[in-house]
Formats: sequence, C-alpha cells, structure tokens
Amino acid sequence: MIKQMSGEPSQNQFDVVVIGAGINGAGIARDAARRGLRVLLLDKGDVGGGTSSWSTRLIHGGLRYLEHGEIGLVRESLRERECLLNIAPHLVRPLPILVPIYKNARRGPWTIRAGMFAYNALSFDKTLPRHRLLSQAETLRSVPALNPSGLLGAAIYFDAQVEFAERLVLENALSAIEHGAKVATYARVERLVIAGQSVRGVEFTVELTGARRSAQARVVINAAGPWIDQLLEKAGASSSRLIGGTKGSHIIVAPFSGAPPQALYVEAEMDHRPFFIIPWNHNYLIGTTDIRYDGDLDHVEIDDKEIEYLLGETNRVIPQAKLTREQILYTYSGVRPLPLTSDNDEQSITRRHFIKQNPLLKNLFSIVGGKLTTYRSLAQETVDLIFKQLARRSPKCTTAQEPLPGAATATATAFATFARNFKQESRLAEAMSHRLLRIYGTRSPLILSLVQQDSSLAEVFDLESGAIAAEVVFAFKYELAQTLSDCLLRRTMVGLNSTCGLNAAEAAAGIAQKHLGWSSGRTDEEVAEYTKYVKRFRPSETG
Repeated sequence: MIKQMSGEPSQNQFDVVVIGAGINGAGIARDAARRGLRVLLLDKGDVGGGTSSWSTRLIHGGLRYLEHGEIGLVRESLRERECLLNIAPHLVRPLPILVPIYKNARRGPWTIRAGMFAYNALSFDKTLPRHRLLSQAETLRSVPALNPSGLLGAAIYFDAQVEFAERLVLENALSAIEHGAKVATYARVERLVIAGQSVRGVEFTVELTGARRSAQARVVINAAGPWIDQLLEKAGASSSRLIGGTKGSHIIVAPFSGAPPQALYVEAEMDHRPFFIIPWNHNYLIGTTDIRYDGDLDHVEIDDKEIEYLLGETNRVIPQAKLTREQILYTYSGVRPLPLTSDNDEQSITRRHFIKQNPLLKNLFSIVGGKLTTYRSLAQETVDLIFKQLARRSPKCTTAQEPLPGAATATATAFATFARNFKQESRLAEAMSHRLLRIYGTRSPLILSLVQQDSSLAEVFDLESGAIAAEVVFAFKYELAQTLSDCLLRRTMVGLNSTCGLNAAEAAAGIAQKHLGWSSGRTDEEVAEYTKYVKRFRPSETG
C-alpha cells in the first residue's frame, strides 16, 4: 500500500520545531520522531533544495582532513560512511578513487603513503577494500590519458558516492513522517514566538498559498544552513555571526577524450587544493572550488574564474581532454555553512559541526557546519541534547541500524537480493529496472503499482534517463513535491540530465495536467518557473 505523505501540519503543539529541511534538519527530524518526540520540520523551500543538493556527492572519510589534524572528524566520517553503506545501499555505493602522485607537488609520495596508512588504521571496521599503491607504469595502465610529466605513481583507495544526495535528504524526511513527524515545505518562518528568555514557538507563511500559521514548541532547532544568521537576525535572536560560508562550484561535462574510468582526486597546480574528476550520472562531475562568499544565498552560481580554474586544472591533468566552455553541460554552486573564522585559508576551516545554544534564548539551538557524511551522528547528538533540554530520559537512538525507506531490507546484501528479484518479477527492460532501483530502491514496486492502475503511466517522458510518467504522479502524491522543480530536480532526478531537465519539463508538466488536474495556466507557469530557476546552472550559456 502507498502511504500518503502530506505537508501542512494539522496540529500546532510540538516538542521540537526544526527549521531547515536539508540533510541535517531532515536527519534530526527522523531521529527525533523515531524516539517518540512530536516533531515539525519546516523549510522555506523544498526538502533538500539548498546546500545539500550542491555538494560533490561523496560520502567520504575526509582524507584531506588528516592534513589539519582532525583525527576525530576522520574517524567519525569513516564510521558514518560504513553506516550509510548499510542503511541506504540503493543511494550510497562504494567508489574507487585514484590519487596521482606528482614530483614537486605539495603532497608527495611519503605524505600520500602516510595518509593512506592512517586512513586504513582509522577505518579498522570498514568493509571496503584497503588502499593500494601503484607504480608509474601501473598508474598509466589504469588511466592511460593521465599526464605522465612528473608522475611518480598513484594510490587507489575506496570511499563512497551518493549519486543523488537529494534523495538521501528526502528519504530521511519520509522516514520522519512515517514515525509521526509533520513536514511543511515552502513554509517560511517569519518570527520566533518569545516569552521571557525562551522560545515558545514559530510563526510561518505557507508560500504557495500565503496562509499564516503558527506552531508551539518547547525546543527550536535552527538547521537553516547558510541562512542560520539571517533567521536569527529576523527573529531578533542574533548576538554574533555564526556562519562564514565558502562557495563550492562544479561543472558537469559529457564523457570526453581521455576521461578516466574511475574517480580522480588530484592536487590543483594553481592553489594546491585537491579537486575531483568523477564519473557521475553517465557524465563527469568536476569540482570543487572553495571561495569566501557573502553574496545572495538564494541565488548562488559559478563565476567565470571558477570555470576557467576547473577546466584548466582538468586539462593539465588529462592533456588530451582539451575541454572548453562549450563542452560544459551545466554547472552548480552552493555555500558551505562553515563556522565563522578569521583564518584566511579556506581549506583549513574545520568541517566539524557545532551545536550552538543561543545566548539570549535558552531553548534555541543552531547547527553550524556538518556534512552529508556525518549528518546521522550530528542528528543523534542533537536529539540527545533535545531530550536533555526537555528533562526527559531519551530512548536509544536506532538510526544507525534502521534502513531508510528505499532500503527496507535490513542489509546491503539483502538489498542486492531484492534488486535481483525485482528485475526478474517486474519484467521491465534492464535499463528501466536499474533506473528505478538506483533512485527509489525498495519503493520501486510502488511506482509499478501506479502503472498497473493506469497503463498510460508507463510512458517514457524523458528518453535520456528513461523516466516514466508514473514517477511524476508518485512525486506529487507520495513524495511531498509541490512544484515542477521539486519533481524534476529532487524526486525523479530528470533535472540532472544533460539538458538540466529542460528537454523534459513540458512533458512532465503535461503529465501533471492530465493526471493531477493542473490547469493549463498552472502548467504553463510551472514550466516557465522551472526554466527561470535552472538558468543559474547556466545550461544554455555553456552547454
């Protein structure tokens, strides 16, 4: 049976209100709801519509954090990577990464070797293979197009990739709902309700209708990412700035001459910052940059210098690539919610998270920092703190063992069995089965149940990805989608195809008009809004 997932809350009394439905907020909501708290999760946009969507899409142990002595963060990251490989095997998969070692690079052979051995030691409980060191000849056999000038060899190690980070956020929100949480998207918090030195609740506007709502809460968690300070200032609860964000940008290109068969982790010549060249979603993801950012948080996009940096460094590492701006399919950028620091070196700013109690309001907490890899442990720490604030004994946290909704098979091994059986029983083409499994996991049969009710929903509306009409209906009816952007960019993932979903927007809107009752006016408006939104990815400029 398909369980209806709904948005606007019908009650207004909660133990905790979480503001911000990115990976941290959704993870906190899931853990809190599983432990029996009454939870309301709010976001001024969509679930996973902010920073969580714009990372390098890795679940990694933080190899480079070893350089800055953050041993605890590396150990936490490696432990959490193992956890996510088990609770979300449909979304998080092992990724071999090759690290070329060049003469005169800042990170020489001994540094790389020491880092690899330390990495292995800290991941003593891992299931992924150990690292290997390669000679120059072995390295070039592995990646023939790699620049041989000054090449000494390479190391190969394993991390993990979350191809569609948006789905990881969504499934945390869906799990929270399954355990009683209320989730309201496009719900902009206008003010905190304050009595004395405590927050008593929030007032928010439902953006799509203009309705004003309020909710009472004993604890409020500000998990708004880069927008944390903006929220505190608007609420009159700001004492000092918390966030000193940096912008990270990526470019997406089609497979190119000399493209590596596996991910590369390379030191840039210009600033010695490591960057990635990664096979992703049938294309290649190249990034990231790390630049101080004080601009508009609601409209972040790559600049020309970043484009030239990423193209130039890629062409240096793989000379035969000869990538140009015209070969870029699209770009994306986001702002990391890092703690404010006077350190001038962006690379050395800690990636650890901090839970900051507001000095003016004793039951208001802000989440500073954090990353995809460690969201679950951050959530556990936060919910422990909520119970302490409520003066209640906390039930045991179970999120490290309980699979996410799309992996409801208990273990990665069991998921592999489920996937084999689904392919056999669904009688779908191999490519379509693979697509459904890598996006929806064990929820894939729910898509097929819609097709069984209406065979027209089997129609493919995007030839490139093979997405079918049932996915559009499923997104709106059962996965909290409110707009066409939600559907394409964060549910069906069609918005991450080579045209940024522009080739499929009208078809998807047409499906919503036919099956969900959209008026022709809304259909046209949704397509126009989607086209306007994705301009920030520069698909027409550089594609």
